[in-house]
Amino acid sequence: VLWTGESVMWVRGILTVMALAVGVVASAQTPAFDPRQWKTDLAGPPTQILTLGSPHLSQLPVVVTPAMLGPLLDRLAAFKPDIITHEGLSGEQCAMIEPSPSRYPDVYKSYCWTVGPAAQATGLSIAQAMAATETTLANWPTYPTAAQRRRLASLFLASGDRPSAQVQWLRMPVGERREGDGLNSALVTILRRIGAKPNETFEVAVALAVRLGHERVFAVDDHTADSIQAAAGKDFGPDLQSHWQSIKMPLKDRLDAEAKSMKTGADVLAHYRTYNDPATLRTFVEVDFRDALKRPAPYYGRQYVAWYEARNLRMVANIRAAFANRPGARVLNIVGASHKAYYDAYLDMMHEVRLVDAAAMLR
Repeated sequence: VLWTGESVMWVRGILTVMALAVGVVASAQTPAFDPRQWKTDLAGPPTQILTLGSPHLSQLPVVVTPAMLGPLLDRLAAFKPDIITHEGLSGEQCAMIEPSPSRYPDVYKSYCWTVGPAAQATGLSIAQAMAATETTLANWPTYPTAAQRRRLASLFLASGDRPSAQVQWLRMPVGERREGDGLNSALVTILRRIGAKPNETFEVAVALAVRLGHERVFAVDDHTADSIQAAAGKDFGPDLQSHWQSIKMPLKDRLDAEAKSMKTGADVLAHYRTYNDPATLRTFVEVDFRDALKRPAPYYGRQYVAWYEARNLRMVANIRAAFANRPGARVLNIVGASHKAYYDAYLDMMHEVRLVDAAAMLR
């Protein structure tokens, strides 16, 4: 092959363009803007958000009674939240997940409540019950009757929102907590929760909503990211178990000791202080998710973190939707403690959000 001067220059030009293209792809890009820079560009007050990282009360070695939760609820009530969210799946998402067990293995069975009895009692699908709920709340009177509360409780149950139904149930006088106006004996049994294990959604979020005169709580959990795990490969589960077994965290011994010795409200409050300490939150993230990122090929650790990031981003998006039409509201999130660090990091990126220090609130 004969190379002319022009041919050489042409080839060099092509190689230069290719090199530049590769450089553009490989080089890091600075984002066009930082959403946090707009926090002062607001008409009106910021939206204040307090996220409480909670142990799962049903998994504690002692039974936490309502009296033991009193001091915690007192401090949360002092924040005066306008909106309370909890770590639960909406009926809408459960309806979407139920027909796809291969894409979302065990999600419906593990995290969803059946709406069958409520659907039978009301004659409404989840979508119809959700629409009826929103219409009812839009026209809700200042002083609703017990009959109106019973009807709204039945609509919440039919929409898959048991915690909000519980809010309506507990806001009625004891003598009015009975069948009628859409509630049959099966639904009353659900609302009585006889023998139910303590759960932070009901014992903290619902109890506080009742105390503060709210009509509902908001489910913001999201398990659609579980499809990532379902598609991650057959060795993903064993690798993840190996990762968890390798974790060495002295803090766990302290948390376990606190949990086993809890007897009073002061003990419970101290336990929540430990969970919401920034040092505790950093430890949770570092020993679990940061170390998972370092696991070697085939990078199951990175897939695990991808799942958790996607889940938390979607949960935070649900929180954003919950307060979207309430600019300047006070928002309280009740969520498992391992989510709190991610909640705070993602929520802080939003223009109008000002984070409230949970550790300070619990002192």
